Amino acid sequence: MRTKDATRLLAAILFSLGSLPCLSQSETSRQQQIESHSHQAQELLRESRPDLAIPEFRALVALDPNNIDARGNLGVLLFFQGDYAGAIPQLRATLKLRPTLWKIQGLLGMAERRTGSTQNAIADLEKSFPKLREQKIQIDAGMELIQIYSDAGDLDKAAATVTVLRNSYPTDAEVLYDSYRVYSDLAGESMLSLSLVAPQSARMHQLMAHEMAKQADDVGAIRSYREALKLDPKTPGLHFELAEMLNASSSAAEQEQAEAEYQAALAVNPFDERAEFRLGDIASRRGNAQDAYAHYSRAVQLQPNDAEANLSLAKTLMQMNQLEKAQPLLERAVQLDPTSAAAHFSLGTLYRQTGRTEDAKKELAEYQKYKDMKEKLLELYHEMHLKPAKQESDAADARK
Repeated sequence: MRTKDATRLLAAILFSLGSLPCLSQSETSRQQQIESHSHQAQELLRESRPDLAIPEFRALVALDPNNIDARGNLGVLLFFQGDYAGAIPQLRATLKLRPTLWKIQGLLGMAERRTGSTQNAIADLEKSFPKLREQKIQIDAGMELIQIYSDAGDLDKAAATVTVLRNSYPTDAEVLYDSYRVYSDLAGESMLSLSLVAPQSARMHQLMAHEMAKQADDVGAIRSYREALKLDPKTPGLHFELAEMLNASSSAAEQEQAEAEYQAALAVNPFDERAEFRLGDIASRRGNAQDAYAHYSRAVQLQPNDAEANLSLAKTLMQMNQLEKAQPLLERAVQLDPTSAAAHFSLGTLYRQTGRTEDAKKELAEYQKYKDMKEKLLELYHEMHLKPAKQESDAADARK
């Protein structure tokens, strides 16, 4: 754990336990000792000297074994000193005195895992994890659970825990990395299982096509999609996925074949909004505004929250000089996907055309910001020798 993070988490736990009055003592000297050690411990914590505070808390525990603050703080300090074996009995004793100290139970679970007591760790982490609220300890406890589940091959539970963390902390780098790792492992396990139970099925060929496409083997991917369709032409999603590969091909002949596959996708599933949308793209490239309008309108009807469909229908309406109808669609597209450079560009253009100069400037500034961000992202994909899920030039697309 990084020193800065550990210090922040340590402070959050130490100063959130609350204070309970010490047990009354008959001997004045004993009470004075308790007060003295307590004062010294708090002073050392304020001075960020946890190593020196540990002996003070040990003395407090010896004088007053039922002092929750002393027990809890001693366990926490030992944990962050890396003395997990020493921390465990103190943390357990604290929980026995007050069972609802979820942060203490989370630390106990982490300490147990790091000392090889996996079953106890699972019990304590599973009980405390849903109750934790502070970001750092919730992430750390979740990571420990994910590792335990992954090591045991229980990827479903690992994925469920990752999902909780992603929903709460969608921009945390550690959470995103663990998501990638767990979902990759889960995908690998599913691929192996499918290869064992249905090695010659349409779905197996479809899966192979996905893997080939990720490695930029477009020829192999198209071949695998065609093999899948021979086995079962009504498999949901097959026609559309093949059409996407053909549509992105550098071969003009394969691009021409894409239209028939999109139409076949709609024949299998009349509610395939993405196939309808792509047919609108094809009509738009051919300059057929009426057909494009029909397909895009149908796509928006099927899926009103598709930002791309709203954007494309709006651009078609702008080409048809129907700016009033286009404006709410563009504003909707920006609302649905604030990072769409093309949507900001088109909305800025419309505002300029309708005399809203200041609004146009704001939208074009947003366009430039997100255009630069996406260009950097494409550079990163290039460095990793990967093909992004969707390749686009927002500048060119926006000017269609």
